[in-house]
Amino acid sequence: MQPFDRRIAALESELRALRAYPREQLAGIILEVGFSCDCCGRCCTREYNDHVFVLEEDVDRLRGIGPDLLRPAPNPELCDQHGRCYVSGYALATTPAGDCVLLDGNRRCRRYADRPVICRIYPYMLHRETGADGRFDWRQVAGLGEHGGYHTTIPCDVADRLAEETIGYEIAFLEQTLGFYRAAETLFAAEGLRHVQKRRDELLRAHARGEPLEVLVYHRGGFEPEGGAAMRG
Repeated sequence: MQPFDRRIAALESELRALRAYPREQLAGIILEVGFSCDCCGRCCTREYNDHVFVLEEDVDRLRGIGPDLLRPAPNPELCDQHGRCYVSGYALATTPAGDCVLLDGNRRCRRYADRPVICRIYPYMLHRETGADGRFDWRQVAGLGEHGGYHTTIPCDVADRLAEETIGYEIAFLEQTLGFYRAAETLFAAEGLRHVQKRRDELLRAHARGEPLEVLVYHRGGFEPEGGAAMRG
């Protein structure tokens, strides 16, 4: 059985709930938390973040800066019977140590003005996940207490803007993920493909040992090989 229908329905439900989430509620949380960046650079390192998923608008902009700034996001969602993996987008590339390639030796961003949307709103977020308390619920702040300062006075208009941008990012992320599954559903049906979870897991284990992995990345409605040389869809 293909994994598309159930996953698409779950994403559509999540998207409806996200759109109904009161902006003022998130703005209130932002005011209460009062996060202040102290430029420690920790959020740009493997120690604090596994990867930085970038939206399609970020991909288009970063490609104009340098093709080496992007890589397929890790943990492909799908794998067909021929061993091709499919992932829903790109992430910022990292150094061998796992840090963001845009982080300089002084832990400053080399392209701060061009940083992706998620970097602009961090540490705020708004999606459901299981927390340290074991509850599946809305999460609004990432890495709470792990970096930066707190209880800073934030102007209400700034909190409102941050809430709007955060929800906008999460909506765009869900819409991109939905587009990925819908495009995959169309492609798999047209080419007689099927998702094979066991094959995916085997390939990812082999990749962790250094073996190559063929990955097709979803971008702008279709699938492209790593590097974006051609479109499939």
